Amino acid sequence: MWYFFYIMTGKGYQVAMPVRVLSDGARPGAQVPAHLTRVPISAISINTKYSNKTVEGKVVRKGPLVFLPAGNFILKAVIQEDDSPANASSHTLSINIVLLGALAKDFSQAVNQGDVVVASGFTVGKSPTFNKDKLHPCNLQLSEDACVYVFRLPLPPDPKSLLATKRSTTLSTEVFRRPKTPKYTYVQLGNLKARSVVNVYGVVVFFKQPFRSRGTDCCSTLKITDQSNQKISCSIFCDKLEDHPKIFQIGDIIRMHRVKTTLFNDSITLVNTFGFSALTFDGTVGRPVEPRTSSRSFHFDQDDRRIVEELRSWAASQTVLPAVTTTPLSAVQPKSYFDLNCQLLAKAPIDTTCTLLRVWDGTRCPHTLLKVIVEPNVTEGPSSFSKKKESLIANVLVYDNHVEFARKLKPSDFLRIYNLRAIPGSSKVPGLTSSQSVEVDHLAFHLHGGTAYGRGIRILPENSPDVQELERVFEGFTEDDDDELSDSDLLDVWSTPPESPGGETVQCGTERCCSHDIQPVTLSKVKQSDPGRVHHVRVQLSSYEPHMLHQALKLYCSKCTSLQDIPDDELVAGLFSEASRDSGACTPPPWALSGQVDVPGVSLGSSNRTLHIHLSAQLMSEGKTKELIFLRGSTLEETCRLAASYQNIVPVRSSEGRLAPLDLSVPFLFRGRKRYYGCKRCSEAVLREPTAEGVQVIDEKIIAEALGVQLLKFVLLMKLELQDATDTLAVFLWRDAELFFNVSAEDVAANQEAQNSVRQTVETLCPPGGSTGGRPWLDLCLTTYRGEDDGVQNQTCHQICHTTITKLSCAQSEPEPT
Repeated sequence: MWYFFYIMTGKGYQVAMPVRVLSDGARPGAQVPAHLTRVPISAISINTKYSNKTVEGKVVRKGPLVFLPAGNFILKAVIQEDDSPANASSHTLSINIVLLGALAKDFSQAVNQGDVVVASGFTVGKSPTFNKDKLHPCNLQLSEDACVYVFRLPLPPDPKSLLATKRSTTLSTEVFRRPKTPKYTYVQLGNLKARSVVNVYGVVVFFKQPFRSRGTDCCSTLKITDQSNQKISCSIFCDKLEDHPKIFQIGDIIRMHRVKTTLFNDSITLVNTFGFSALTFDGTVGRPVEPRTSSRSFHFDQDDRRIVEELRSWAASQTVLPAVTTTPLSAVQPKSYFDLNCQLLAKAPIDTTCTLLRVWDGTRCPHTLLKVIVEPNVTEGPSSFSKKKESLIANVLVYDNHVEFARKLKPSDFLRIYNLRAIPGSSKVPGLTSSQSVEVDHLAFHLHGGTAYGRGIRILPENSPDVQELERVFEGFTEDDDDELSDSDLLDVWSTPPESPGGETVQCGTERCCSHDIQPVTLSKVKQSDPGRVHHVRVQLSSYEPHMLHQALKLYCSKCTSLQDIPDDELVAGLFSEASRDSGACTPPPWALSGQVDVPGVSLGSSNRTLHIHLSAQLMSEGKTKELIFLRGSTLEETCRLAASYQNIVPVRSSEGRLAPLDLSVPFLFRGRKRYYGCKRCSEAVLREPTAEGVQVIDEKIIAEALGVQLLKFVLLMKLELQDATDTLAVFLWRDAELFFNVSAEDVAANQEAQNSVRQTVETLCPPGGSTGGRPWLDLCLTTYRGEDDGVQNQTCHQICHTTITKLSCAQSEPEPT
C-alpha cells in the first residue's frame, strides 16, 4: 500500500510515488484539501472528533524507527506549533505523534527534523509520557489511513537549481533546457462533429472491462457525459490490457487524447486513433486528483486539475452517479448481483474453465458460504488460515474468459470484482473430487463468463481510497488479543538506542579509481573548501533524486553542452500521428528506390495499412536491403513494430512534394529497441544518402553525419544527499555516472536488465524505509567547482567522479571514520 507524503520542495508537479512533489511557494495549508480545517495543538482533547481536521507543526524531535513483533513498526516524533494563539501555554504548543506500520517506515525515510508537517486522519489518545516530558497531555496516533503533508524549506544554495551551468576551469557543466510543454484543447461532448480527431474529458456513466476481440486487440467500451448532458459511446482497441483506461467505477472521470469521432446509427461515437492516450481519475469530490495511467510520463497541469474538479462538482449535483457502488460481504443478499472490493489471499485452478479465488474484505457474510477443497500443492498462497480468519473468507469461482486474467493475479492483490453473483441452494463445484460432497443450502459466489453488465476483475492501485478503507478495516482484525500495542510499548520508544552504523551485512560498496594521493576528509571540511579542489570522503547515502529513476535519463549535446529531458511517448506519438496523415504525392531523391510495406491493422475490423519505404540504391546493390530504410506515413507504434525487422529505420515525411526528416522533437533513428535523438539547435537536418563504402556496420554515427544531425548522447543525472557524522552534502552524479553504476546510459534507455541494475544498486545504497545503520559506507572521490546560476557564477557545486560500485561477497558496515 502507498502512503501519501506531500512534500513541497520542487518547482512544478511531478508524479513520484510514494513521495509526491507539489508546487512550492505556499505553506502546506495551501495544498491541503479545502474540506479539511486546521485545529490548534492547544485545542486538542480526547473527547472531540477530528475526522475533517488537520494539525500543523514543525518537527522538533524525530525518534528512531522501532521494529515490533509480527513485522510491525512504530516511530515517535514531536511537532511544535510556531503560530499558536497568544494565550496558549508553552507546554501545550508541542505534542507527541505516534506513527504505526508502514506509515512509520515512510515517515522515517521522507521527513527530516525541521520540516513542517500537516497531519490528517489521526486519532487522539492520552500521552503515557506526559508526566515525563511535560508536553501536551494527549498524543496523535497515525496509521495507514492517515495523510501527512510536508513542507521543506529550501537550503540556499540549492544544487537542484544548477541543472543549467557552463564549463568552468575545473569541470564542464551543462545548460538545462526543457522541451516546450504541449498545450491541449478539449472539446465539450455536445460540440463534437463527425470525422475529426479531438481531445475530450467526461464522466463515465457506463463501462465494460477490456475483453479479447475477434482480432489481436482487447476492446473496452464505455459511455461518458459532461455538462452538455450528451452521452457519448466510446470504443477503445489496444493490444495490451495495461494500455486501456483504468476505470474502476461509474462516476470516474476520464481524459482522452486523440480520439476520432464517427457516426454510428446517426449518433456520434468515439474510437481511439493513432497516438491515443488516456488518464482516469476518481470522481468523488474531495479526494486527491491523482491520474491513473500506465504511461511513464504525461502532461497534466492546473487547467487539467480545474476541469476534473468542475466535472466532479457537476456530477455530484446530477443523478448520473449511483448512491452505493460496492457491497461488503456483510451486506450480500442471496440471488443478488453486486460489486465487491476485497483482497486476494490465495487462489487455485479447479479445471481449465474455472479458478478459485479466496478473498476477504474484513467483514463476515451472514449466510453460510460454500466451502471448496483443493489440493495444497496447487494452491498459490497460504493453504490454511486461523479459524477466526477463515470465517471471514469467501470462495469466489471465476469462469471462462476471466480465468486468463485470474492467472495473472497474485496473493495480496487488492481487487474489485464486478457483477459477482450470489447463488443460494445446492451448488456443485466443477472438478468435484471424492473428498468433497455436494453442498446444500450454501451461498456460492460466481463470476460468470462474458463481459455483460461490466462483468470482470480489476486490480486496485495501492493508493486507491478503497484500498485504504480495506486496510483500515484489516487493522481492526486481530487473531490474538495479545498483539495490541500497549502504553508500555509507547514508553519504550524513546528509550530505544539510536541506530548503529555497524554490524549489518551489505551487498554493495564503492571503490575510488583515481590517482589522487590525498587523505579522506569530513563533509564539513568539504563545505568549507574553495572551488577547484578534489576530496576523498567516506559517507553514507541518505537520499536521492529523482525517485522515479527513469527521470534520471537525459539527452546531452556535446556541441552546445545542453541537457534536455527525453520527450514523453505521448508527445512523440502525437507528432508521428500528425505526420502520418500527410499522404500526398512525394518525389523521392534520385539515389533512393521506393517501395511499400504492409502493416497489420491495429484495431478490430481495420485493414492492413500500406506504408511507403525508400531504400539506398547503393545498399541495395550490395545486398544490404534491411540495413537502412526511410519510412514515410507510419505511426510511432508501427515504427516500433517494424524496427524488429530492419536494422535502422529513419522516419520521414512529405514536405512540399519532397522527402524530409521529421521534426527533431522525435527520434531521427530507430535501431531495434533503441531510439536516437538529435539536437535542434546544432543540427541542419537534410535527407542524404549515407556513405557506406568500406563500412561493415552502419551505425547511428554514420546515419547522423549523413543527415546533418548533431547526435544527442544519453546520460544519467542524479542528485544525491551524502551524510557523515559532521554534516550532509548535496552532490551531482553525472559525468562518471556510467562508471559508477557499471552500465551505459544508452542501455538503461532501452534495456530492462540495465534499468533493474541501476534501481537495485540505488536501493541497496539507500534502502526504502531502511535504517541508517543498514546503509553501507562509501568511499567517494568528489570534485568541487563553481557553477553558474542565471549567468552569475555564485554557486559552489560538488560532483562524484572516479568512483565505481563494487560487489562485496560478505562484509559488514564498517564504523564511521573519526
